[in-house]
Amino acid sequence: MTKRRYYTYIFILGLLTALGPFSIDMYLPGFDEIARSLNTSVASVALSLSSFFIGVSLGQLLYGPLLDRYGRKKPLYIGLAVYLLSSALCMRAGTINMLIGLRFMQALGSCAATVAAMAMVRDLFEVKESAKVFSLLLLVVGASPMIAPTAGGYIASTFGWRTIFLALLILGVLISLAAIFFLPESRPANRDFSLKPRPIILNFLSVLKNPQFLTYTLVNSLAFAGLLIYVSGSPLIFMDLFHVDKRTYGWIFAFLSVAFIGLGQFNSLLLKKYNSEQIIWVALSGQVLVLIVFLVGNMAGWFGLGHTIFFIFLFLACLGFTNPNSAALALAPFSENAGSASAILGTLQIGIGAVASACLSAFTTISATPMIAIMTITSTLALITLIIGKRSGKSVPAHPITQQHLHP
Repeated sequence: MTKRRYYTYIFILGLLTALGPFSIDMYLPGFDEIARSLNTSVASVALSLSSFFIGVSLGQLLYGPLLDRYGRKKPLYIGLAVYLLSSALCMRAGTINMLIGLRFMQALGSCAATVAAMAMVRDLFEVKESAKVFSLLLLVVGASPMIAPTAGGYIASTFGWRTIFLALLILGVLISLAAIFFLPESRPANRDFSLKPRPIILNFLSVLKNPQFLTYTLVNSLAFAGLLIYVSGSPLIFMDLFHVDKRTYGWIFAFLSVAFIGLGQFNSLLLKKYNSEQIIWVALSGQVLVLIVFLVGNMAGWFGLGHTIFFIFLFLACLGFTNPNSAALALAPFSENAGSASAILGTLQIGIGAVASACLSAFTTISATPMIAIMTITSTLALITLIIGKRSGKSVPAHPITQQHLHP
């Protein structure tokens, strides 16, 4: 592989990986305008985000077997076509229920891009090189929360919220053309691969029976749910409660993303001295403590905009350690079934977060308390799960886990 082709593949695979995060983050600054346009509440608009999370969660289980059976590009093209069609229809959505349904379809389409990109990395690059490529893709995913809300804020304030979906449609078209003309078919179709439900389900069940996987997957998913709750609740908190404009919201969101991205990278330095299990105990305990103080102070009326940004920053900083280490420990027992394990981890991670963020929409009051309370509950449940797993012998021996950047 030539150097030019090498970087071309990485660039296109990075774009495919970023399509989902861009679709999540870019329309967040338009929540209040969408609510006014569709005669509904911001809480109801947040359900369109929850439906997207659910679509991503289910899509990961759907595309894995299809990519193994029909090769990489055909399922990718189908997913991208679904994404383009649903993005175009989102521009024309006349009711909030229509937007919620279309966002679910958009998620199913974008999910094909993410899963196919991860599979193609394994196909196109050698084992040692693929680790480097995966880290580059994760940086692209991490950068999207800094770029997408800021861009969405400027687009929404200048041209209106429907134009955000036009921008996503154009982005999808460009990525589709790049995939068609510059990405090779990295794996031929395998007609022997069974798509019957029984063997697929049995394979998934064998993964779930592993105690270490189950413990750390639940820890990861419950802790990570706080991030999705924050993403769902942040437009209401910052724009409705604290009355910041769309552009300022985009910059606040970008700033807070630095905590999650930066600390996630710093995690690799800590692993030279400590193991993943030790880091999780400290990080998750800190995450719960930060949220408890945040909740009590908010209920007492002590905190304003600056305090809110500060405590969310601390929460995301802790999550930057909790998330990669719990994912690494969950996947550590697997070699042959690593793909199935990653799919289940991703499904539970997004699925539990989607349910938790949907619970947030039940509260119609303009207050930060419901968001903080649900974040506190999910993080506390994660810590309880970790304690139970440790006492029942479901944790692993304390040794460094080098796959800390593995992520579904």
